[in-house]
Amino acid sequence: MSEALVRLERSDGVLVIEMRRPSRRNALNRQLTDELSAAFDELDDDPSLRVGILAAAGPVFCAGTDLHESASPATDRGGEYGLIRRRRRTPLVAAVEGPALGGGFELVLACDLVVAGAQASFGLPEVARGLVPTCGGLFRGPDRLPSVVAAELLLTGDPLDAARAASYGLLNVVCEPGQALAEAHHLAARITKNSPAAVAASLRALQDVRGPGEALGWTATDHAIAAASHSPDWTEGSAAFFDKRPPRWQQ
Repeated sequence: MSEALVRLERSDGVLVIEMRRPSRRNALNRQLTDELSAAFDELDDDPSLRVGILAAAGPVFCAGTDLHESASPATDRGGEYGLIRRRRRTPLVAAVEGPALGGGFELVLACDLVVAGAQASFGLPEVARGLVPTCGGLFRGPDRLPSVVAAELLLTGDPLDAARAASYGLLNVVCEPGQALAEAHHLAARITKNSPAAVAASLRALQDVRGPGEALGWTATDHAIAAASHSPDWTEGSAAFFDKRPPRWQQ
């Protein structure tokens, strides 16, 4: 049996879902995706659970899809990473320490609230590998950030530090390094004191309001993937990454 890659901890109606693949910077492979999806199923299906917290072990929150995977792993109920396309019944807080890059940032964008340590950072570096964000970053980034800042992330591949991300309203709380999980618990406690029915109805309404824009976003993402994947750069970026050399882009 493979060692579990997700650790769950329950307390006071809160479920902490911790990714535990630090040796691979919590890169999302098939096993981690399946375990995350099962955890999110539990969060939504158990009425005693009122809030979820997504956290990660090690110095990197998540480096995105494991490049040994042919595509971002997905599940029937949750979509990519078991979360990206999930219609949730329960609020989810991201507790971010260190870099959240590519699919790791897209996990954060799929959460409702975000707490980050001061050394956290957020980026969509796909263009540096000849790719495009495939898990919501192309439209959830511009939805959460000013359009020029989202364009900067998408076109340069450079990350935002926590202070700058907070200044644009991406984060609910910035805290001392190492305190993101504790602060996420504080935020969760502010939710659990409220009516479960009212919280669920409010979350559903937020998802309904975003629905039409999300549908357009997924169509635009499909078009971007189709366009980028026809270029030799699509495979050159990954090859250069594994060869530890600069990519040789087509002119």
